[in-house]
This record gives sequence, structure tokens and C-alpha cells, in this order.
Amino acid sequence: MTGIKTTGEKKLMLFSGRAHPELAREVAHQLGVGLVPTKAFDFANGEIYVRFQESARGADCFLMQSHTAPINKWIMEQLIMIDALKRASARSITVIIPSYGYARQDKKHRGREPISARLVADLLKCSGADRILTVDLHTDQIQGFFDGPVDHLSALPVLADYVGAKVDRSKLTVVSPDAGRVRVADRWCDRLDAPLAIVHKRRDKDVANQVTVHEVVGEVEGRVCVLVDDMIDTGGTICAAAEALFAHGAEDVIVTATHGILSGPAADRLKNSKVSEFVLTNTLPTPSELELDKITVLSIAPTIARAVREVFEDGSVTSLFEEQA
Repeated sequence: MTGIKTTGEKKLMLFSGRAHPELAREVAHQLGVGLVPTKAFDFANGEIYVRFQESARGADCFLMQSHTAPINKWIMEQLIMIDALKRASARSITVIIPSYGYARQDKKHRGREPISARLVADLLKCSGADRILTVDLHTDQIQGFFDGPVDHLSALPVLADYVGAKVDRSKLTVVSPDAGRVRVADRWCDRLDAPLAIVHKRRDKDVANQVTVHEVVGEVEGRVCVLVDDMIDTGGTICAAAEALFAHGAEDVIVTATHGILSGPAADRLKNSKVSEFVLTNTLPTPSELELDKITVLSIAPTIARAVREVFEDGSVTSLFEEQA
């Protein structure tokens, strides 16, 4: 006889960075595991130190870190944690990124611009990530930036089922805030059996977050309109779109988005908007100053936990997509 046989079982270990530990704890609870104790702190000059306090040798490791503000710090911490797992002889490293940073910079609009979403994917791969698990990328093409498996989950079932249960579907119209979200809005229409409308907008290419709304395509008068988007940053785009819908006779407007970035003037814009409700998921932590009655936050943890279990058990993550269709 040559060689050595082992009878060891597979081992799942769940790790979390410091960006959004609340979501990681929810996912851990759903999986019935504990988060691996981790020592992490910043040196005086801003450098980050990380050390895991349990052995990861031979384990299937799942590392959660949502890219929230300050985004560059948390991306760097995630890269350091991946490197630590690789050097700790982890069997596999799956990086869970509920909200993928730099996703809006997925192509060149003008000369001499970076494609930063590709750069982030390259950094993850070079640091040692074997697989990415993420939720509602800004564009599907970002999946192709990573040289390895990418599980692209959708928050649509969580959001759409919540909205569908609380409004009169006979009066419901799904609205895309721009042409780029029409395909996603179509999926909402299929799930809720509702018609589609589109808000045509134009951005000022020289001013960030500056949007001018031009017209509404579709019937919205007297309808309850559900604006669907992947993220709300400063709130300028979505609030301007809502104003356009009200100007065209909409009875009510509900806004849904997977990622509530909610930076800068978002608090005032959401507070002063005529929108009756903003429905978000907890892929990002909601700023404390934005705990408004009109903001509803739904948990994405069960969706992520199911995907983690499928990956670990060599099951089919695609089956989740088919259920979400």
C-alpha cells in the first residue's frame, strides 16, 4: 500500500469583517453555526491587522464583508482576511460580498477612465479568493470580471413579495427609474402580474449624482407605482423619478432597492420626499440618522445562508435562481 487515506469530514467556517457584523450574525444563525472569533484592529497609521483565533486548515471558509463606508478601508480589510485564510491553509475561500464596491464603475464612459469594478475583482482573485457570492450587482457583466465561480443572488423575491402583500395589485404599476433597469423591472412585472412604466432621465456627465428627469413612458395616472432600483446612494435619482411620477398623476409611490447606501443628502431627500415608503434590504447597515418611519429594512440573511449551504454541500445555487424566477 502506498499513500495515506483519511476519513475526515468537510468543515464549514464562517468569518466576518468589521463592516457589517450584524448581517454576518444573522447568516450564522440561519446556518446554525458560530462566527469564527477574529482579532482585528487598526494601527495608529491606519494599517489593518487581522488574526483568526481558530485553525482554518482544510476548512471550506466563507468570509463576509459588505463594502460600506469607508469603502476603501473595508475592501482592504477583506483582502487582508483572504490572504490570512490562504496562508492558514484553508481548503477553499468563498468571499461573500452582499454589496460589491465600485460596481457602478463597470465600463469606460469616456477616455482615460478606469474600470474599477474589474480592478476589485482582480484584487480579490490575486489575494486568494476562489469564489464570489454577491447580491444584485449593478450590472450582470461584472460576473465576468472574476476568473472563477460567481454566485449572483437576487433580492427581488424578498422585496417583491413584501410589496405584493401590502398593495392592491390591480392598481400596481412597476416603474424602472431608467432604461438600464428595464430587464429587472420586467421580472418584477412577471412576479406581480403588473404593467411596466419607465422614467427617462439624463445625467450631467460632469457633475456626480446630478440627474434631470425628462418624461414618463407608460400609464401611471391613478396607479400605485413601485420604483425598483439596485441601490439608493444620495437619493437624487430615485426622488426625482418619484416627483416625475406624481407630476404624471400617480396615486402613490413606493421605492424599493437592494442596497441602501444612503450617503450625503440622502437623509433629507428621503425625509422630504412624497414617497410613502422606501423598502431596502440589509446588505448594508442603515445609518442611524435614517431610522425613519417610511424606511423598511428586510433581511437578506436567509437568501445568503441558503446559497452558502448549497455551495458547501456541492448543491445547486442555480436552483435558488429558478425558485426566484
